[in-house]
Amino acid sequence: MAVDANTIKTTDLVAQSIDFTEQFSQGLSTLLNVLGVTRKQALSQGSVIKFYKTEGTLVSGDVAEGEIIPLSKITRKEAGTQELRFKKYRKVTTAEAIQKGGFNQAVQTTDQKLLRLVQDEVKTNWFNFLTTTIGTTSTNGVGFQAAVANAIGQFNVVWEGYGVQPVAFINPLDVYAYLAQAPVSTQTAFGLNYIENFMGFSAVILSASVPAGKIYVTAPDNINLAYADLHGDLSGAFNFTTDQTGLIGVAHNELLNAMSYETVVTTASVLYPEISAGIIVSDIRTATASK
Repeated sequence: MAVDANTIKTTDLVAQSIDFTEQFSQGLSTLLNVLGVTRKQALSQGSVIKFYKTEGTLVSGDVAEGEIIPLSKITRKEAGTQELRFKKYRKVTTAEAIQKGGFNQAVQTTDQKLLRLVQDEVKTNWFNFLTTTIGTTSTNGVGFQAAVANAIGQFNVVWEGYGVQPVAFINPLDVYAYLAQAPVSTQTAFGLNYIENFMGFSAVILSASVPAGKIYVTAPDNINLAYADLHGDLSGAFNFTTDQTGLIGVAHNELLNAMSYETVVTTASVLYPEISAGIIVSDIRTATASK
């Protein structure tokens, strides 16, 4: 007897996983390209990532002939740590939901919602490096434009000689309060809006994860991505479908004992700065507060 065309086969389950990982990785790749992130390092789960800051005192080398040259002291101090840990997510679509809306509709719709929630949490965790890094460079300005100008000024001091254009992270409320009704062209990547070539920045990332009233600026070369590679034994053990990098793993499985269908997602990644002082934090001050 011929198999009913609507029968769900193993290949259908794999297709669902591939679709999920492709949507995640394509958005992620676009965002990393916008940020200019080129340093991606695959590490083992549980690895501890250490952030450092460098301090130094230059002692004059203006000494007489034959005299001992005094020592300049440069120290590299730990500015913080973060452990690379798996984030795990799971949802279940019941047989009743599948019967009511159809397999593709019931599973894909809830998968889309799960994808957005996972992206939101990844973004929130990533942008923690802006607000938690110790030893950043501080500045401020009265009003948005002055705060931006002073941030770029500090950036050019810290990154002098590197020949790089800054990238900024700003709360959308601050940007649109400044722009008011002025037209601006935004694009979207990984669920984030961004503006390219704006006010001297190669890109401005708009995110509510960034505290309002603060502008974070750094060089693309200062942003590193560490992640746990889900290829290999782990993928085989749990039948994960992964993207090309191995940054995300997705599995779809039948739960016969509950007449349901589950989606399991896991990922582990940390965005961190190479140089903590290379992050410039500019406070947007009001005219009243500055008096």
